[in-house]
Amino acid sequence: MGDDMMTELIETIVKALVDHPEEVSVKEVEDGEKLVYQLTVHSSDMGKVIGKQGRVAKAIRTVVNAAGTSQNKRISLEIV
Repeated sequence: MGDDMMTELIETIVKALVDHPEEVSVKEVEDGEKLVYQLTVHSSDMGKVIGKQGRVAKAIRTVVNAAGTSQNKRISLEIV
């Protein structure tokens, strides 16, 4: 899976969850052996993306990690 596809995947998942999809942005930052995707959402949507006890954020991270296993890099998702 290419990096652009990963960004698209994250955006597609998150935009379905929030009230302000136009404010969703994903930035890719390469950090040595690690790829970091920084997710930014409207402040009022933060709770929807994180979910109760972080369940939604954890589920999104699980999908991202599963999708990224073909790349030999560790992938992480930060919600900023």
